[in-house]
Amino acid sequence: MIGRRDFLFAGAVAAALPARTAPRPHVESIATISRQPEFYHGWATLAARRDGELLVVYSGGRESHVCPFGRVELIRSRDGGQTWSWPEVLLNSPIDDRDAGVLETPAGSLLVTTFTSLAYEAALERASDWAPEKLARWQAVNRRGTQEQRRALLDTWMLRSTDGGMTWSAPYRVPLNSPHGPVALSGGRLLYAGKQLWQPGQKVGVCESVDDGQTWRWLSDIPARAGDSAVEYHELHAVEAANGRIIVHIRNHNRANRGETLQSESADGGRNWSAPHAIGVWGLPSHLLRLRDGRVLMSYGYRRAPFGNQARISSDHGETWSKPIVISDDGAGEDLGYPATVELASGQFTTVWYESRKGSAHAVLRQAKWSI
Repeated sequence: MIGRRDFLFAGAVAAALPARTAPRPHVESIATISRQPEFYHGWATLAARRDGELLVVYSGGRESHVCPFGRVELIRSRDGGQTWSWPEVLLNSPIDDRDAGVLETPAGSLLVTTFTSLAYEAALERASDWAPEKLARWQAVNRRGTQEQRRALLDTWMLRSTDGGMTWSAPYRVPLNSPHGPVALSGGRLLYAGKQLWQPGQKVGVCESVDDGQTWRWLSDIPARAGDSAVEYHELHAVEAANGRIIVHIRNHNRANRGETLQSESADGGRNWSAPHAIGVWGLPSHLLRLRDGRVLMSYGYRRAPFGNQARISSDHGETWSKPIVISDDGAGEDLGYPATVELASGQFTTVWYESRKGSAHAVLRQAKWSI
């Protein structure tokens, strides 16, 4: 919940900062925080716990962007991102475990999300000219189960911990997926905006949990904009603004505004949604964060030269967004992004993303510390 003083402060900030003005960032440092250069790291999510601990989950142990070796890993920092733990493997199924999200619920539980994929099978079928060692590795993965068993593992998944991540539940199925996972709303509800990946129709919408993430029910569909197909909406993320409105950002692959971020809003707790609309932001996918002063920050990957990651701020609950705040612009190419940002107690921001670096076959996790 946000108090009256916070509302007043947020209003003062909004009055002082024109909606389309970009605050000038000070990027203190950018560092690589992954510690296994022999692996490809992808699609990270960063979360800050109430005790100050930082958590990053991602798909690790990989050979490439598409491969059969992905597993869900976790690293943690107890000193504000100065140092990071050795990775812990949370899930390593017989097929590819991809994009990982993480949330600390109001009750203190940790929820980690992921989805499984067999996209690597198409590459394996075309592998006639591969080096024998690589072909043998990939073929060995499929020997961990039958084709029927692999197909049965395709789904969208969640793991839950009630002891700070020391132990985890078995993975359990949830109705949808998005890279950065669910969010907490005022009043204790959890909301998960995303997409059905493996069900016919591939619906896009939101689910809710009222039991701390143990069970989820489909709450509502998000409608398609006129002329769009919702099947071409991907990688959603939500946030509750200070005025109670819920904002969802969508990675759009329809012809109109292809590659841009679309936005949909709900004024009734997620039960009904506006038609998605463009907000003038080229970049994807978006991670949304409500700041302590009531403003909303979006972080997103920028896959045009200069390649990197950007952020924008809304001072009016998502009605308008500032010009881009450049967090990084030294990327080697398009294989980067999925940034997630947290606000530290000091007021400084920390953003983590994945990135393929020049001269390396494997992507790393990078961290920027910055302020405005």
